[in-house]
Amino acid sequence: MTEKNIPSRPLDGVRVLELGQLIAGPFAGNILAYFGAEVIKVEPAGKGDPLRQWRVLDESGTSWWWRSLGRNKKCITLNLREDEGRKLARRLADSADILIENFRPGTMERWGLGPEELKSTNPGLIYARISGYGQTGPYASRPGFASVCEGIGGFRYINGFPGEPPVRPNLSMGDTLAGLHAALGILLAYIQRDRTPQGQGQVVDVAIYEAVFNILEAVVPEYDGAGVVRGPSGSTLTGIVPTNTYLCRDGKYVVIGGNADSIFKRLMNAAGRPDMAENPHFSDNKGRVAHEKAIDEAITAWTKTLDSGAVLEELAEAAVPSGAIYSVEDMMRDSHFKARGLFEQVEVNGKPLKIPAIVPRLAETPGGTNWPGPEVGAHNKEVLGGILGLSEDDIEDLRSRGIV
Repeated sequence: MTEKNIPSRPLDGVRVLELGQLIAGPFAGNILAYFGAEVIKVEPAGKGDPLRQWRVLDESGTSWWWRSLGRNKKCITLNLREDEGRKLARRLADSADILIENFRPGTMERWGLGPEELKSTNPGLIYARISGYGQTGPYASRPGFASVCEGIGGFRYINGFPGEPPVRPNLSMGDTLAGLHAALGILLAYIQRDRTPQGQGQVVDVAIYEAVFNILEAVVPEYDGAGVVRGPSGSTLTGIVPTNTYLCRDGKYVVIGGNADSIFKRLMNAAGRPDMAENPHFSDNKGRVAHEKAIDEAITAWTKTLDSGAVLEELAEAAVPSGAIYSVEDMMRDSHFKARGLFEQVEVNGKPLKIPAIVPRLAETPGGTNWPGPEVGAHNKEVLGGILGLSEDDIEDLRSRGIV
């Protein structure tokens, strides 16, 4: 593992104590660390965060994913089930601007590390809490994994094909959305803190199911205003035509979005159907929705006569939004991905490894990767000694007693 010097970033000087594990909390911490915050990640001794052993592992038994999600973080070990470990965590919290946790509601309070306890010694602390159902309400105490929260949050109901079981994406989407919302809430609270004379912090309460609920677009007003319950629509988008995936001669699919009026005309002319392009029944989206099946059949009849590359070339020439469906292998070969700097190279165990960059990109103070996810307890001496003033003998004594 290597560390490198990088330019100044917008969150330089901001200290974050990350007490979460797995995805939601650590993803929020990952974003803040990427843009300059000093993120101190607390893990249990031994194997550390369970995500270190998730999915595909390297030769050392560490998840490749960890090298991305743990980037730029200073990793220490503390046994939060022991009083002495919790006291050390509290001392770190007293020096922090932000705390992130994603335990089940009530856990931090039982440990004496809840927001009210910490506010007494650090009133400016921004305390971000991520849980399945939020800190209040009748479901607050329920365990809330992303898969469950994607269901109750409304996403799974509209995802898939009519008459078939709801489909989940092959990602922990709910966790990632919650992490994004937590990062947004933290930054809003940080701005507000700087605006108040007392520099008062506040609690940021993020529920995974609410982060999912937040992306449902018009689902709620359409139901309340018109009684419409949006259901699954396969590869199409309800009420917007044409936007779909279409099979080509080489067995590959392409995505075509021809749902603006002028774009639709260009699409149908490119597909050899000027009759549809000029048909007044198809001149606006309302008319096209009424004839969705006929339009999609006409487009498919055309795409099946050409290889996917030829289809995309013709549509690019006609200025019709379209694209291939990429795997990660396709992305890493693509010149545009490379030109936009979407892959950053780090070194792990003496070998190069590419990990994804994090957006958004800032023109003057961009984020970046200092180092990949480090080993368990890699920064114990730096943090416990440098911040809390513990000697090497103190740290060794804590280690021998299972506190770190």
